[in-house]
Amino acid sequence: MVARAKSPVASALGVALRDMALGASKVLRIGFLAPLTGPLKAWSAPGLDGCQIWVDRVNAAGGVKIGSRRYLVELVAYDTMYQPERAFQGAKKLILEDGVKLILMNGGNDLTSEVRRLISQHRMLVAILLPSDLSPDTPTIVAPSEVHPIYNVTGVDWLKRNKPHLKTAAMCAQSDLFGLPSIATYRAAFEAAGIELVAERVFDPATTDFGPIVDELMAANPDILCWDTAYEPFVHALTIEAHNKGFKGQLLSCTCDNYAELIRRTSPEFMEGFVFQFPDFDDPRLNDARVNFEDPNAFYDEFCRRFPGTWSAVSWEYASTLELWKSAVQRARTFEPLSVLALMKVGGIGQHAFGEAVWWGRDLFGIDNALIGDWPVVTIEAGRARIQEFCSIMDWWGAHKDVLIKHMREMDLMWDQREHIAAWS
Repeated sequence: MVARAKSPVASALGVALRDMALGASKVLRIGFLAPLTGPLKAWSAPGLDGCQIWVDRVNAAGGVKIGSRRYLVELVAYDTMYQPERAFQGAKKLILEDGVKLILMNGGNDLTSEVRRLISQHRMLVAILLPSDLSPDTPTIVAPSEVHPIYNVTGVDWLKRNKPHLKTAAMCAQSDLFGLPSIATYRAAFEAAGIELVAERVFDPATTDFGPIVDELMAANPDILCWDTAYEPFVHALTIEAHNKGFKGQLLSCTCDNYAELIRRTSPEFMEGFVFQFPDFDDPRLNDARVNFEDPNAFYDEFCRRFPGTWSAVSWEYASTLELWKSAVQRARTFEPLSVLALMKVGGIGQHAFGEAVWWGRDLFGIDNALIGDWPVVTIEAGRARIQEFCSIMDWWGAHKDVLIKHMREMDLMWDQREHIAAWS
């Protein structure tokens, strides 16, 4: 039998299908380096779960397309337990053994000088949740999703405009690289709002008895009790103590994860009006045209179905970073970190989850590696977290930048004071 000659169209289709098959067999690894056990678990493990939803969706659609090839995505996680030595060992494993092309980190005390040197040596692209970790010494570290602690100014500013009768505040936080930059930020925000900080307490992260801390803060008779950026177990313990001791004023915190449990342990009336910075993604206002996170309500529903009772402030953040990264990878037609970083930052504009944002930070971090725009202010209303307003961080910065820089520098937290910051690691 004589074989028929293939048409040019059929031949081209065969080549395309062959390339797609070859590409689909390849794997693109992403590292996840964060505390998956211990008190910071609520700011890491739900983020890993959110990443898995993103990975499953991308792989179900054929993977990441780079040129003519497709790559399936694989997550490689390493639990640092928030211990510097484990963070370093995890970074080495992900870079040298697993060959990851992106590392997702919480940051803070995990991002030691040794980890920074390793990142610089291998020019690894690393996305963190703490812009206060940024510095020009490690230009491949970026903060494209969360702008902690700078967004905390929006909650204070919202209180100033909507509850002007609040004149005094008392605050506490743990003494680490989550709590300390947040203290400087809240100090600046209170000063800019004309709210007097009447008491402040920095406590050891090993603290288990929060009664004396709340007693000390309430002794100053503040209108506002602020939990700064305390871990979920600390926020719960502090809030329950404030309830049991009869506090009647305003509660303010960076996060309020698992607030349903706090409502159960205190009362709906006590938790009503609690101000924090992170919405549930079933919030109707996330369907606003400005929002760039794809179908947030469906993501929330899937997360709650697959990982019930674990939604937290970070459940969506790493996934949002991955979407920005994927877009840059596909435009760059490569997954090499430096090329991807250039495409992520091209034009100085990026599609942040809550709207168009700018790559910013030189005045505060020494480098424009934080993607910053608007951020939601959230309150508890009738037992649910609900967005009250999308507030502009840049507008606040334009009016009060000197105040924030002053407080950051007083606490030795500016990027050019890195040797002092390292002492907290």
